[in-house]
Amino acid sequence: MAEHYGHRVAFRMVYIAEAHSSDIWQVGANERDEVIYVNPKTMAERTDVAQACVRNLNVGFPAVIDGIDNSVEQAYTGWPDRLVVLDAEGKVAFKSGPGPFGFRPQGVKDTLVKLIGE
Repeated sequence: MAEHYGHRVAFRMVYIAEAHSSDIWQVGANERDEVIYVNPKTMAERTDVAQACVRNLNVGFPAVIDGIDNSVEQAYTGWPDRLVVLDAEGKVAFKSGPGPFGFRPQGVKDTLVKLIGE
């Protein structure tokens, strides 16, 4: 949790359904990098893949894992990945296009500035 002029800002990575599982849609870059996982069928399997993702990407903030029912992904249309800012009431204040090509980090920054100031 970051503190910014009396405002608390929390950053989280939400691990959702695997975007490039080997049994559904694998990409060449993952094969070259040996990032090959089958689509998890249980929470234990999803947790293992999520932990590998956090470790391999060196994510520097807390991560949480969507349930095997994909309810978070469905609520935020997060697949394959998105940048999302929630306001203090938990409402979506910003949502990027699908990543990684739709990521607009400037939109995150601009939204945070609107919500908490410079």
